Amino acid sequence: MTFNTKTLVLAATVMAAPTITNAQSGETTYKQYCVSCHGSGVLNAPKLGDKAKWAPLIAEGQVILTAHGYVGVRGMPAKGGGPNLSVEGFAESLVYMVNNSGGKWTSPNPTTVAAINKEIEARKVGLNKSK
Repeated sequence: MTFNTKTLVLAATVMAAPTITNAQSGETTYKQYCVSCHGSGVLNAPKLGDKAKWAPLIAEGQVILTAHGYVGVRGMPAKGGGPNLSVEGFAESLVYMVNNSGGKWTSPNPTTVAAINKEIEARKVGLNKSK
């Protein structure tokens, strides 16, 4: 059996398609999970676009804010109420909200995701100690 370049490219594209279609943008995740609170300000959640309310949160930094939000912080439930959200999916929604509220964050690279995961574990330990 021989393969030409077109066949190999087509096969690689088909195999990659599920990954591409399963990925959600930060905006899509925001609209699916976050808008219910961050659209209206429920429980004092900072509204999308409210630069004054977002400024001190943005100042916490991408790793801290993402990790603490993922675990649950202040009045926000873990993962923003999206029980199946991955760290990366949650992080993308936060990038979307921050960038529409005065910040300039980028999608987290693997090093940033690793730092977020490390902070998530530290946050969980800290929360368990305070119980």
